[in-house]
Amino acid sequence: MKLKLHWQILIALIFGGTAGVLFPQGTPYVSWLGDMFINALNMLIAPIIFFSIVSGIAGILDSGENLKALGLKTIGLYVLTMIIAIATGLILVQLIQPGRGIVMPEHVVQPSAEYRTVREIVTGIVPKNFFDALSKNYTLPIILIGFLVGLNIPKLSPERKNALTHLFQGGFELTMRITKQIIILSPLGIFAIVMKQFSGTQDFLQLVENMLKYVLTVTIGLAIHTFVWLPLLLRFGFRVHPWRHFRNMSTPLLTAFATASSGAALPATLYAVEHKDGISPKVTNFTIPLGSTINMDGAALLECVAVIFIAQAYGIDLTFFQTFLIALTSLICAIGAAGIPMAALVMMSLILNVVGLPLEGIGLVVGVDRILDMMRTVANVYGDTCVAVMVAKTEGEKLPIDL
Repeated sequence: MKLKLHWQILIALIFGGTAGVLFPQGTPYVSWLGDMFINALNMLIAPIIFFSIVSGIAGILDSGENLKALGLKTIGLYVLTMIIAIATGLILVQLIQPGRGIVMPEHVVQPSAEYRTVREIVTGIVPKNFFDALSKNYTLPIILIGFLVGLNIPKLSPERKNALTHLFQGGFELTMRITKQIIILSPLGIFAIVMKQFSGTQDFLQLVENMLKYVLTVTIGLAIHTFVWLPLLLRFGFRVHPWRHFRNMSTPLLTAFATASSGAALPATLYAVEHKDGISPKVTNFTIPLGSTINMDGAALLECVAVIFIAQAYGIDLTFFQTFLIALTSLICAIGAAGIPMAALVMMSLILNVVGLPLEGIGLVVGVDRILDMMRTVANVYGDTCVAVMVAKTEGEKLPIDL
């Protein structure tokens, strides 16, 4: 019987941490596995960003006028809820500071990437050479070029538009296949990374305490977003009874928690939104599938907290602009994360790359990702249903859950 990947990763985490504490002298013999895994994640950064942004923007802009208007409105509301989630995570991680107090061994600590001023970062968004940006994984220029390409593909002649659309969609599917193959080997890489992180750890109990603080920070953030901000938005912004809506969504939310998959909860979500909340099939069948693709409130919050936690653990003080870049990249990565195997791991590597933080820091948080994955999926699905209600109200629909 083959173990599921998350169980393999959990076993790799346990054995890697144990080996790092008990046999630190063996670290040099296995660290190359972690280095290869980190290199593989780095290799995926540019193609994932470029192909996902081009395919996503071109697909939305190529839809009909009615769907385009509905789509832009829906995306705007999804972005709004994700911004609220990211802001919540930022405030909590700065207040609680779960990464402070960890003493990393000297051979693990790596300096951040070469420091660049705000002016250099802003001017560097427009690359002198696109292929140079690709080869060096300069994320912001790749995002800009992807946006411009996706924006202009629908304006081409039908023949060229179809050819390029198929090309970039095929590129995205190919990238996803390669990603899946790399992720299959992730337990080996994570074993080596975690062993390196734990080897020579001066205070193991302090590390465990900080990990619990990290889990608590994310959990509080997800709870505030799900049970405070979204209900307030529904009640005072759209005149809807939030408790009735939450009660109607109990089945898809339980499904999301049990499976840790927005896709697995999709049928139950569609049924609950249409038949219990009374939202029209037109709005339901557009907003919910789109939300399961681009709306990741919980993921955006978690990634933002995780990256700042890693920076705190390594003793790296982030500037205001670096923090802003983390928030912005968390938003962009959350939008493009659907369909990516082990999306949290890949997204985190993208965000760490933007601000020059060591990718080895992933080993600090990957062990608790499964339980957090279940909770953030609930926040993702609930955010989808709330936006469906908001869109229905802006379309003038009368709902059974109205105040």
